[in-house]
Amino acid sequence: MSTRERITNLGIAAPPITAAWQRRALLIGGIFLIGAIIGFIIEPRQALHSWLIGFMFILGPCLGSMAMLMVWHLTGGDWGVPIRRIFEAAMGTLPLIAGAFIPVLISAYLHLNYPWSNPEEIAHSEHLRRQAAQYLSPNLFLIRAILYFIAWALMIYMLRAWSQVQDSPPDRTLGNRFRALSGAGLVVYGWTLTFATVDWVMSLDPEFTSTIYGLIFMVGQGLFAMCLAVIMAHLLQDRPPLLEVLRSDNILDYGKLMLTFVMLWAYFSFSQWLIIWSGNLPEEIHWYIDRIHGEWGVIGFILIVGHFAFPFALLLSRSLKRRTQTLLPIAVWLIVMRYIDLYWNIEPNFSKEHFHYSWLDAVIPIALFGLWFAYFLFNLRQRPLVVVHDPHFVAALEKHHE
Repeated sequence: MSTRERITNLGIAAPPITAAWQRRALLIGGIFLIGAIIGFIIEPRQALHSWLIGFMFILGPCLGSMAMLMVWHLTGGDWGVPIRRIFEAAMGTLPLIAGAFIPVLISAYLHLNYPWSNPEEIAHSEHLRRQAAQYLSPNLFLIRAILYFIAWALMIYMLRAWSQVQDSPPDRTLGNRFRALSGAGLVVYGWTLTFATVDWVMSLDPEFTSTIYGLIFMVGQGLFAMCLAVIMAHLLQDRPPLLEVLRSDNILDYGKLMLTFVMLWAYFSFSQWLIIWSGNLPEEIHWYIDRIHGEWGVIGFILIVGHFAFPFALLLSRSLKRRTQTLLPIAVWLIVMRYIDLYWNIEPNFSKEHFHYSWLDAVIPIALFGLWFAYFLFNLRQRPLVVVHDPHFVAALEKHHE
């Protein structure tokens, strides 16, 4: 009996325990969503601020997984075989992301989050008047968001549809299709995410501009996707079918990718600061001044240590990167750092005078992530956990068997 037949006989569906995980995630998300609704009733302005943090947080694993899947289709290698369906399930949550965007859109039309949408702010600023007339207006904000979601939805649909074709015999080599889509798709992803980041986050401070800002978010999304893959690999590695597919070499590759993204995040973040600070650019430098004083400076220091120095030092160890048991706490830690990074980027735009942390800054992101994770697990259970009729899968099995 071949290895593929043995895996098929053991079962290629997601383990039944994922249904229990899905119910727990849905329960947690539902409970915290009730808290979010209460927050919208008693503190609507703060709730919209916190919602933006939660929205950008759950956007990360969705688009990051899409990007990482396209990277794997372009480059090949065994590392993507065990976690391919994890990426596909994560990027399949885009409908929930689109629904979560509605309060962000409402905040623009109600003139609450974005100063460029507020007629009173525009009346007192020539700079805002120019921006509102040329680029930043609620209607253009909506049109561009629709275009972003259409582009992402088309790429995700094709990647998932072609992948589903490989779930039934005979073996199909669709590498040329995947590579063609992934090559163009990564360009489209980079372009759309850059503009989306400018629209949804950077425009909270219309005077601040940075050409690296979108790249920082791209790297953060890729890191989030790899952390999610490590967590799920750890949870599923002792159960079929990953029990027969996942190898220590794969886990080592995941650790290397996490290390790469940690270094890239630090490089792009430092480059942005260095260019602005050394150039003494008054339009941009205030963005950092608001974030390096008082408690905001403490948060910035936590990011330097927690998002870079600490995980960088740990991920240098080759032995640590070979086991999900040791990678798991680092992955969880980095997801927490992703949340803190988003909070540090977004909240000071609303609380420049003093440090502010609302209970909604925790409740709403937890609610959204709980619902997102439940949807992710639902997607994961709808298809086989491995693509047994993909030639990459067969080649990886033969290599491991040898």
